[in-house]
Amino acid sequence: MSWLVLVVSGVLEAVWATALGRSEGFSKLGPTVVFGVALLASMGGLAYAMRELPTGTAYAVWVGIGASLTVAYGMATGAETVSLVKILLILGIVACVIGLKIAH
Repeated sequence: MSWLVLVVSGVLEAVWATALGRSEGFSKLGPTVVFGVALLASMGGLAYAMRELPTGTAYAVWVGIGASLTVAYGMATGAETVSLVKILLILGIVACVIGLKIAH
């Protein structure tokens, strides 16, 4: 169960990071509210997962999922440039996250 909660928390990290960028310095209400709710849920899930998973592993997986999805979303929406190098590097992050799960 901790791994599932951790993965969902990583997805929520991407949500709050994207909402933070769209909030324009917390001047837009909608993205600011999404940021706050997603941040609390993401951190709460990370804290829950850390009850059973090692801190370093849980944090690395959480950040890896969040960072990968945030960049992928940015590329999908045109906010980030798409290149083969970026795609390969993101796939490397995903491979490392999978490796941490397998190693645990």
